[in-house]
Amino acid sequence: MTHYSIGELARLTGLSTRTIRFYSDSGVIPVAGRTAGGFRTYDVDGLARLKLVRTLRELGVDLPTAQRVLAREVSVAEVARTHAEAIDAQMRTLRLRRAVLRVVARNGEVEMVHEFARLSAEERQAILDDFFDEVFGGFDMDQAFLERMRSVRVDLPDDPSPEQLEAWIELVNLVRDPDFRASIRRMSQRHQEMRAEGADMAPYSQGQMEAFQHAFAQARQAVDAGIDPRSPEAAAIVAGINEKWASALDLPVGPELSRRLEEFGDPRAERYWQLIATVNGWETQIPDTTAEREWLAEAGR
Repeated sequence: MTHYSIGELARLTGLSTRTIRFYSDSGVIPVAGRTAGGFRTYDVDGLARLKLVRTLRELGVDLPTAQRVLAREVSVAEVARTHAEAIDAQMRTLRLRRAVLRVVARNGEVEMVHEFARLSAEERQAILDDFFDEVFGGFDMDQAFLERMRSVRVDLPDDPSPEQLEAWIELVNLVRDPDFRASIRRMSQRHQEMRAEGADMAPYSQGQMEAFQHAFAQARQAVDAGIDPRSPEAAAIVAGINEKWASALDLPVGPELSRRLEEFGDPRAERYWQLIATVNGWETQIPDTTAEREWLAEAGR
């Protein structure tokens, strides 16, 4: 039977003689015999056990668990599966820390970024639910509209990109902003009043979506063309947009139409959806229409 000295095991496994002696003293590899000089020797089974322990330790498995594998108390597959899951959790934590540090490096905030990043999915959603409760609470609003608003969930991944984490932090600050909440409550109140007057306040119809897209497409073209919003050319563009909206909302062009468009025109509401899209990683992003809104506001005065 082949026997190996500690030095030979060191050469065959790449482990130090000190480590092999430690494993031998711990019972990981049993002594198979001794030389005439009294030095320990190990057989082929000992070499195989040593190689297995070396591999498990290199993969991060602790020594007691490796010993349980050798004793056949647990299988290698079970240990591998459990350890892989633990590594997955560690990697998620490390990726989150990396994202936090990158955001901190950009804006200098530490406590707030770390606090918001560590929230659970339930805690994140509770922030939105609290916002909904305040801005919609107590108003008689269209049920389909409310369900659509409340159905949107915050789905920040376990390993968010710095952009997703920044969007989440901005979103939290936005929905906690008293002025933004007051603005949305005013919209909710007007929603209730118009519903009581018989207006259809369900989520946007196809016609309304077309009017919305038409308005911003026209404004984008005007901005790109450098058209002065106070010029006669701009007035003609606004007139065409108003006609489109009048048809979609079944209202005549005039003060009532202008009032309705203004009452639901807080640009921060659009920013809310942009942030939600970024946090959730939606493939279809919400375009930034700040320039178009500013042009329309100036041209409509």
